[in-house]
Amino acid sequence: MTPRLGPRPLPLHLAAAAASWLSGIAALPLSKSALPGLKPLWPEPLRRAAERLASLAPDAAGAALAREGTRRAAAFLTGLERYARHPYRRDLPEPPVLWQDGSARLRDYGPADGLPLLVVPSMVNRAYVLDLTAERSLLRFLSAQGLRPLLLEWDVPDAAEHDFTLTDVILRRLEPALDAAIVAAKGPVGLLGYCMGGTLAAALAARRPDDIAGIAFMAAPWDFHADAPHQAEIGRMAAAASLPIVAALGVLPRDGIQALFTMLDPLTALRKFSAFGRLNPGSPEAARFVALEDWLNDGIPLPGPVALECLAGWYGENMPGRGLWRIDGAPVRPEAIRRPSLHLIPARDRIVPPASARALAERMPGAERIEPSIGHIGMVVAGGAEAQVWRPLAEWLAAVIGSRPTATPARPKARRNAPSRSRPAPAAPAGRTSRG
Repeated sequence: MTPRLGPRPLPLHLAAAAASWLSGIAALPLSKSALPGLKPLWPEPLRRAAERLASLAPDAAGAALAREGTRRAAAFLTGLERYARHPYRRDLPEPPVLWQDGSARLRDYGPADGLPLLVVPSMVNRAYVLDLTAERSLLRFLSAQGLRPLLLEWDVPDAAEHDFTLTDVILRRLEPALDAAIVAAKGPVGLLGYCMGGTLAAALAARRPDDIAGIAFMAAPWDFHADAPHQAEIGRMAAAASLPIVAALGVLPRDGIQALFTMLDPLTALRKFSAFGRLNPGSPEAARFVALEDWLNDGIPLPGPVALECLAGWYGENMPGRGLWRIDGAPVRPEAIRRPSLHLIPARDRIVPPASARALAERMPGAERIEPSIGHIGMVVAGGAEAQVWRPLAEWLAAVIGSRPTATPARPKARRNAPSRSRPAPAAPAGRTSRG
């Protein structure tokens, strides 16, 4: 069995861990020297540790720090090795493909007579986090509740998609996928957007309100500077650093995207893999960790222009939050989406600050909000997700989509800048396994 290569990018995680250990040794002289004025500002655990070190001879203190650093390094590397060699491999059968164009495809989770729901995930991670395992699958749960999830699945952009902008994503991928969903459903459909997919879904709903019965957002960012004004400079710097990579490759590669997420908390990998190394490798908890970590490391490159628009336009200039984001020249106005909306805003979200997602709800008339005490990814995979998120979401969607008018739709009209290149794709053979 081929060992895993993650967590990605592995050199960055190893460097961050090494810097953490070495900084303790480098800071040892400061704990004993001319910083008495700062010690009252230290947290209590740090003060106690400094006092213990101060009571030791210099050589003994250095040796104690070296032993602790060695212990922590061993715990981290043990976790990495056990993850790399863990026998878990995702083996859920893939649902059939209803529509496909380029690297995008629409998977039909059924049942055929269920209430139709177009699901739009983020473009920077694969969509199967919504169908992670047999025990942790939001989409299979919704299907069992009488809904018919139609998952828009992103894959590695092909050469023709390297020049895609966000306008291309909406007009040439989301709108044709919506047309395919409407044909299958014989009428308007519900819309569900997760993370970046929620931001894209808002633009889609603003352009096609008559085709949407209602829209639910899960941790969808809108005001990218809410509670984080420093994001502006970070976004501009990230865009500038990404320019030569995009120019050379045509995309922002998955390791570049993962590096940006790592900078939110550089020591995340150190903490979680050290803890994983202490688990029983054969336990269900260990298998759940590996399943989620495999997904996190199975990212997707972003088309170059899309990446730069998101980094510079969203994070750098806060175009959506300021009302300046445009698709095909027209501003995206959430306040004009006169459809029922539900906003699930996880209170413990460290990827999309709750204030960023609340900004979208505040702009939409009659918006309903639920703020579960859960995290960004936890809302779709955590043990408490079914009670706090899945069930209320399913009940809301069933009520909204169930009241939609149905009619046999006319053949979709061609749209400007959206040449029809879609093609039907054959259903996947039974038992075929998905990526990761």
